[in-house]
Amino acid sequence: MAIQRRKFIAAVGAGAFASTAGCAQFGDGNDQSGNGNGESGDGNGQSSNERPGVAGETLTLTTTTSTYDTGLLDAIHPHFEEMYGVEVDAVAQGTGAALETARNGDSDIVMVHARGLEDEFMRNGYGVNRRDLMFNDFVIVGPESDPAGIQGMGSATEALTAIAEAEATFVSRGDNSGTHTKELNLWEAAGTDPGGDWYQETGTGMGEALNNANQQGAYTLSDRGTFISQRSELDLVIHVQGPIEGGPEILANPYGIMAVNPGVHDNANYDLAMAYIGWITSPDAQAAISEYQVNDEQLFFPEAVSEDSDFQQYVPEGWSSDSSDE
Repeated sequence: MAIQRRKFIAAVGAGAFASTAGCAQFGDGNDQSGNGNGESGDGNGQSSNERPGVAGETLTLTTTTSTYDTGLLDAIHPHFEEMYGVEVDAVAQGTGAALETARNGDSDIVMVHARGLEDEFMRNGYGVNRRDLMFNDFVIVGPESDPAGIQGMGSATEALTAIAEAEATFVSRGDNSGTHTKELNLWEAAGTDPGGDWYQETGTGMGEALNNANQQGAYTLSDRGTFISQRSELDLVIHVQGPIEGGPEILANPYGIMAVNPGVHDNANYDLAMAYIGWITSPDAQAAISEYQVNDEQLFFPEAVSEDSDFQQYVPEGWSSDSSDE
């Protein structure tokens, strides 16, 4: 059954959200909202009884395990929640599952990292108003002993080929996540169809896959953020770097965000979803993403704010007004 949500106060129009989205200040939290009784302002000269009437609403966000496991969302969401007096229910799933939840009408907004799956979601009419959000990259990690001899390789596909030829244990998430999708694309580019006892599909999130690889002394493909956040508990090392550290561009890991189409699911909390998109792509929230670190290392790199126009981010890749998708 689709998640049922209370409708917004009728007097509040979409314009009220648009005028305030993205204005949260990442300070000490004392200047962002009133007490709901009209007794104080929000630090911007706006009294609490003039703020959007959404107190008590819940925004359901389906997202990848990487944004959740790294602690990023726990770090930045309080600012949005205080600004609007709402709660963000972040449901951590693989990208495929996150999009499926939204496709079923059980989510208001999705934050994922598999552009091909995002494009399919949009082409089928389920997602609207997509934005590029941030990026990090993928890395190939494994035991320090490196039985396949891939340390320092400049090609991800050659590294996977070497792992397959050595039949060194490789842990795959096997869960239709963005990371799993990237892994399958890499195997295809390498011209290798992995299988056999050395190739193990876990059907788990990134954190569990890393723990599994650690226990078995195996290789795996990980997003850099999750690996950094768990590295102190692992005996794994990075053998093949992504583009952030000069590795191949094929290991880039961009994240996108989009609202669920209210024309398909009328229960979608569309106004609040658009307020969230406006907020998280604002300069302040993008700066907070950039400043978020674990063990003194940056995990995500913002890309929503740019001098250059990039209209392709709003539509499926390759789409144009003259394309067959029209």
